[in-house]
Amino acid sequence: MARFPVLLSIPHGGDQMPPEVMAHAVISRRDMLADSDAFTREIYGIKEDAAFIVDASIARIYVDLNRASADLPPANPDGIIKSQSCHGVRIYRHDLWQNQSLVNTLLEKYYHPYHQKIQTILARHNNLELMLDCHSMEAVGPVIGPDQGVERPAICLGSRHGQSCSPSIVKQMANAMRRAFALKEDQLTIDKPFAGGYITRHYGNNPIPCLQIELNRGLYLEKGWLDDGQDARVTAQKIAELHQKFRYALELFFA
Repeated sequence: MARFPVLLSIPHGGDQMPPEVMAHAVISRRDMLADSDAFTREIYGIKEDAAFIVDASIARIYVDLNRASADLPPANPDGIIKSQSCHGVRIYRHDLWQNQSLVNTLLEKYYHPYHQKIQTILARHNNLELMLDCHSMEAVGPVIGPDQGVERPAICLGSRHGQSCSPSIVKQMANAMRRAFALKEDQLTIDKPFAGGYITRHYGNNPIPCLQIELNRGLYLEKGWLDDGQDARVTAQKIAELHQKFRYALELFFA
């Protein structure tokens, strides 16, 4: 069977600290993981079926790959290099971004290679039909978020309000997702609470359509999942089931 003509970007699934910031970071591993898209590389990583997958091992709290290259603090404390987590937890003992040499190293070693890989794939393979930027979201909007305290749907598809891909593609993907994940109509939303970040905006229709996917972590992580250790309340079965459902959704979409 031919691979799906899709490029999957998974920018926030990493859980590693760059060695360059070890002497500066004060945030705990627990709080770092609470700000990550936990297990998204396992859920979306359909390596045998997708034409291309680009992911990262570095945690987003240290280098956020879904930001514009000039999106840096202090202008934006939630840019590539952050000052605090989405829960308001301090990351570094000092203002790391004032160390321009260190910031440049993080950009050159982690940020630019991710995007260069995407750009190379898009430039060399004109048979691709779609790009998906794959994420997970908390069940309830956190402190830093567009919907603080609001319960979220099972899945949100972001199309930059139709700018990153056509409404027909959004509808087709929404139907495939609802069927594959056995969702009711209102359990999947479009552009709310997330319309798509930098990757969706930058690569959407440039040259192929791009759609952001946000999967509710409540589908596979129990509340307080980090309290007893990283994997204490995560079952491999749930991850495997979501992995298969995502693959089935793409099968339906490209049928």
